[in-house]
Amino acid sequence: MLRDKCAIVGLGYTPFSSKSGVTTEMLAVEACRNAMADAGLKPSDVDGLLTYHMGDSAPVQVVASSLGIRELRWYNEIAQGGPGNCAVILEAAMAVMAGLAETVICYRAMNGRSGQRAGETGAAGKAAGEMQFLMPYGILGVPVWYSMWARHHMATYGTTKEHYGQVAIAQRQWAIDNERSFNREPLTMEEYLAAPLISDPLSRLDCCREIDGGCAIIVTSAERAKNLAQSPVYIRGGAYGMGPGGGRNYEKWEDYSQLFSHYVGPRVWQSAGLGPSDMNFAQIYDAYSFVVVHQLEDFGFCAKGEGGPMVASGVTAPGGSLPLNTGGGMLNEGYLNGLNVVAEAVTQLRGQAGVRQVAGAEVGLVSGFGGPQGSAMVLRK
Repeated sequence: MLRDKCAIVGLGYTPFSSKSGVTTEMLAVEACRNAMADAGLKPSDVDGLLTYHMGDSAPVQVVASSLGIRELRWYNEIAQGGPGNCAVILEAAMAVMAGLAETVICYRAMNGRSGQRAGETGAAGKAAGEMQFLMPYGILGVPVWYSMWARHHMATYGTTKEHYGQVAIAQRQWAIDNERSFNREPLTMEEYLAAPLISDPLSRLDCCREIDGGCAIIVTSAERAKNLAQSPVYIRGGAYGMGPGGGRNYEKWEDYSQLFSHYVGPRVWQSAGLGPSDMNFAQIYDAYSFVVVHQLEDFGFCAKGEGGPMVASGVTAPGGSLPLNTGGGMLNEGYLNGLNVVAEAVTQLRGQAGVRQVAGAEVGLVSGFGGPQGSAMVLRK
């Protein structure tokens, strides 16, 4: 059982930008070095390296060499996007618990704005497999796929465009006090509704902010964590997986209003021995505004169909009872495939979030999203 056996002990970032001017390898190495400095570690102290990517990042062998790590006892690469943010942390913890490594750096580096962009339609590739049935109808690029799920929730439960707008507005309120965030100007409902559509009902303000950057997180045993530079943040529990039709096999989905969180959520709470009411905050993967509404429901913070009204009530905004995406989320801080969402949770539990610090933050939920597949974990102070 994971419960509190491993801890996060180091965080590292690069600057976030629209054009880094450097390779993804350089971004990865800078983030990893900053994480080691944060934890008070040297390259010789690290014996594990792990990343996730969609063919757009630096391989672990190259990064290990550039960091000056002479010997890796364990390494891996996960070929996936959003679901990987919590999955890499959980896999690192499993490697430590199994004795395969003692200290593991997890990183994500991408030139997501100036280089390979996740949403560009050219990334769809050949019309093979399920794509042969989607491409002829213009179903190219992630926003197009996910807009159908957003519209289905609206038709089924009465969720409105304004409800999705409340997600964007609340997270912008958090972003104002985050110096790393790209979007820091206050956002009104009028401005939100006037934003140009990308794929109805999703507009530009429903979609995450593309950036170039890197982030790294260090995982080690709870015992070793006691003697390092930062207060440890313990991995209380977690889970990842998928429901039927994982990937883009839409015809196999049983309910289009249910994301990965419907399947993973119960296992996360069982693993942690805690529930939604125990959380002081949530850092929920927000590549698009609507997935926040779905996950609030699936993780049990409210009943099915009540996610929109819950956000509209103000509970997720600053001063609310469930602070959510307290760095502004990827809608504002930037899209780094969610590893920065994990880092924000760690920052809150360390009490280092400054003006946006959640009072009494002791335990929180973090999630990673990929439609019917995803990951989540509970972290505690």
